[in-house]
Amino acid sequence: MGSNTNDFINQWLLKYQLSVFKYERIASVINTFVAVVILIYNYGFYIAEEELKVLLSILDVIFFVYCISYLLRIIFSSHRFKFFKSTFVEGTFLLYIAFNGLFHYFFGVRLIEELFKSFWLDNPFIQYVNYLFFCLFILISIEITKSSSSISEYKIKPSTTFIFSFILLILLGTFALMLPACSIGIDESMSFLDALFTSVSASCVTGLAVVDTGQFFTFKGKLVILFLAQLGGIGIVSFATFFATFLSKGVSLKHKTIIQDVLSSEDLSSATGLLRKVIFLTLLIEALGSILIFFSWDSNLVFNNLFQKIFYSIFHSISAFCNAGFSLFPDSLNTYIVSDETTEFSTPGMVVDLRHMYGLHLVIGFIIIFGSFGFTTIEEIFSPQKIADRFRNPWKKYSIGTSISLYSTVILILVGMIAVFFLEIDELREDRTLFESLVASFFQSVTTRTAGFNSMDFGSMKPSTIIVMIFLMFIGAAPGSTGGGIKSSTFYVLLLSSIGIIRGQERIVVRKRTISDDNIKRSYSIFMFAAIYNLMAIFVLTITELDNPNIDILPLVFEQISAFGTAGLSMGITGELSSFGKVVIILSMYIGRVGTLTLALALSSTVQTNKFQYPEAHVMVG
Repeated sequence: MGSNTNDFINQWLLKYQLSVFKYERIASVINTFVAVVILIYNYGFYIAEEELKVLLSILDVIFFVYCISYLLRIIFSSHRFKFFKSTFVEGTFLLYIAFNGLFHYFFGVRLIEELFKSFWLDNPFIQYVNYLFFCLFILISIEITKSSSSISEYKIKPSTTFIFSFILLILLGTFALMLPACSIGIDESMSFLDALFTSVSASCVTGLAVVDTGQFFTFKGKLVILFLAQLGGIGIVSFATFFATFLSKGVSLKHKTIIQDVLSSEDLSSATGLLRKVIFLTLLIEALGSILIFFSWDSNLVFNNLFQKIFYSIFHSISAFCNAGFSLFPDSLNTYIVSDETTEFSTPGMVVDLRHMYGLHLVIGFIIIFGSFGFTTIEEIFSPQKIADRFRNPWKKYSIGTSISLYSTVILILVGMIAVFFLEIDELREDRTLFESLVASFFQSVTTRTAGFNSMDFGSMKPSTIIVMIFLMFIGAAPGSTGGGIKSSTFYVLLLSSIGIIRGQERIVVRKRTISDDNIKRSYSIFMFAAIYNLMAIFVLTITELDNPNIDILPLVFEQISAFGTAGLSMGITGELSSFGKVVIILSMYIGRVGTLTLALALSSTVQTNKFQYPEAHVMVG
């Protein structure tokens, strides 16, 4: 009898399953949209405490809908245990929220608020509201992650999905930066163009800025920039895939293809496994970098409080590893001002001198290098398993990709360091010792590999030094890294290929391995796209900035290559660019981040090839 009743109930549930799932999905989308609006309203605008109580009532309804939605999905699921197992994280979190809500409903006590009171926190009610909105943010992230998993249902190229994910991130960042609560002491919010420029610069980990980041943005605005840089550094799809591995059992093939392209992984099947290792290593390196930066600040630099010192350390660590180049100081690491000239420090008469914090320069420099290696290289060098293998077999060689990344990084850094040291020796030795001059040269060479920090004034550098910097910015970092440019491996393959053609070699061999024709063709395609685009962009900039007497051709070329290489360095003309000039730089930062070849593949149509070949023709070249 019981079995028949159970079968009857299951048949009845199965009868209405599709209808319930359909309306549940619609309700979830509407609920998530309302949740996003409430989240933006709470943190994007200045609101009174009375309004917060109204928002709490709305939050209760939103949480209730999320819980009912999950409950319906369990009840009407054909395999309830399997469904709960695959959504264990989401289910456990909603159960926790439901318990707190029911406890407050029946007993009139907010457990978490009482906990905050016991810790003697300032204004426990506000802290409790922040806690609720943090829970809401997690639920929104879960919903967005689930939605992103559905991209495999659409016939869209992985490259197209990748570039549109950046467009989405940029637009969200632009809207967030335009909110009143993100800007300090201004009657109106940030203009759309400046917000778009800043959002693109942060999302594409460039670092070019039209305003002083430290003094223009509030703490919330700085968090938005930090959030954009972190997501932009690894890729929003990468993060979505990473969290999807915790929320469900599988990841779609399209997700894996995108991750393979982002991380430059050789094996599609191991792409998601590599992604998990990469994100954990990224967070670990950023955490260790934050600690080292925390202890690298000079004792003469007095922060307002411990929290500010910690936040500054975390901000610059993430900005350095993601090669974002954003700094909270007016002139990056070349800052030399009195605290009275900035709103960031309350100690009167204090000299904020970062030019001579060489320990800080070295720490940030090495964090930048780790970020420019490429994720596969980081995983191969620093993962515990690979380190253990290296101890067991010290003579084991790194993979060819890792070796190229390491050697090219070291060689290009040394080339830049030597060039800066000898070309700028007069300026360096004015107020620096030999060791300090070498550190300054090293740091400036490192930062041209798409990092964006500066410890020297580029506006006063010799034209010969600027040309070397342009060369390094154009090459950029290693593939699969947070940096831009044509990539060091591309330059390496081009160099070997050109030498091989001159010598009459039929194939290019590295460590007894042949570089495939596809790799060589890809390298030439990337170089040609990059060269042609930059020439066109420079040509347009010379027209848009024609009426600006303060901007010469060399600063324009430097600005353009810096934007394309996502280096974020400038000769001081970013804020003086015209509106059209800013648009050109915005486009260059975006193309430089997503990659010229990725953009071309996304926009191109599939070519129908045939198994026949036309007779060869002789074309005079050279």
